[in-house]
Amino acid sequence: MTFKYKNVYVAATSTVVGPYEKKGPLGDYFDKDYSDLYCGAKSIEQAEMKMQKDSIDIVLRKAKCQKKDLDLLISSDLSNQIMASNSAGKCIGKSFLGIYSACAGSAEGIIIGANFIENSQIKKTIVTVSSHNLASEKQFRNPTEYGVPKKETSTFTATGAASILLQDEKTSIKVESVTIGRIIDCRENDPNNMGAVMAGAAIDTIRTHLRDTKREASYYDLILTGDLGKYGKEIVKDYLWQKEKIDVRDNLEDCGTILYDLEHQKEVHAGGSGPVCSALVNYSYILDKLKKKELKKVLLVPTGALFSPVSLFQKKNILSIAHAVSLEAI
Repeated sequence: MTFKYKNVYVAATSTVVGPYEKKGPLGDYFDKDYSDLYCGAKSIEQAEMKMQKDSIDIVLRKAKCQKKDLDLLISSDLSNQIMASNSAGKCIGKSFLGIYSACAGSAEGIIIGANFIENSQIKKTIVTVSSHNLASEKQFRNPTEYGVPKKETSTFTATGAASILLQDEKTSIKVESVTIGRIIDCRENDPNNMGAVMAGAAIDTIRTHLRDTKREASYYDLILTGDLGKYGKEIVKDYLWQKEKIDVRDNLEDCGTILYDLEHQKEVHAGGSGPVCSALVNYSYILDKLKKKELKKVLLVPTGALFSPVSLFQKKNILSIAHAVSLEAI
């Protein structure tokens, strides 16, 4: 399902990161960084809450907007009952929607906010996402403290928070269209091979978006999947070209392989993941290129693995989803 918009624009974005992300190739693009994974807080969960609040404060300042000017806050994270998002919602004190699409949360939030704005129900909304490496590893995989060796296909949950402020007033970047993805089952159940888990969702959403909009892949200067890592990215490229004859060999990249230096930051293995992974890349480096018109049309395709510790222990397949957001420089 694809929607096109006439009156949805990006007012500002913000990015807050931890030490691993700051050391990556995009380090100079982020608004704020912490050298300590605890971010001066008493726990890793409180650290993530702090980063969300920082991110919201920064995007408000960059947009020259106050809390009272907002109509809605939409937020997502990986913690149980999205506690980081709930904490941010309490601090803002405005209408709040807590959402969950795992690592596709940034795109889902943009879709929800954009529809409210396009239908003149609201004028301004902030969409925020966050994740924390230690909190996510503790919840979904073996805690880092265990020192369990990781597979080469495993990804590294990014630490940070990112926000985007959408509005109905015209700016230089427009949310042109979106595609809502479907739940896909690739019959994978390995939490250390998220590329294989989520590749099918990325394929399905890209194919659907191009079909609905009647566009070739070459319409976009860049198509950015969420956090498939270096192996999942190749699955998507190969399948789309060999099976669908959709040529993304030269203009598809993955945020999980851009956020880190895969050659030197060996601890990330196949690349980055987490709800904030794609948002950190898209809201900093990619938005900068759109503002400078070095890129004019970009399709963001964040991907999410939909599983819980319970489903994992019961050996259930890990379902996935991907949503697409088309941004255009105007």
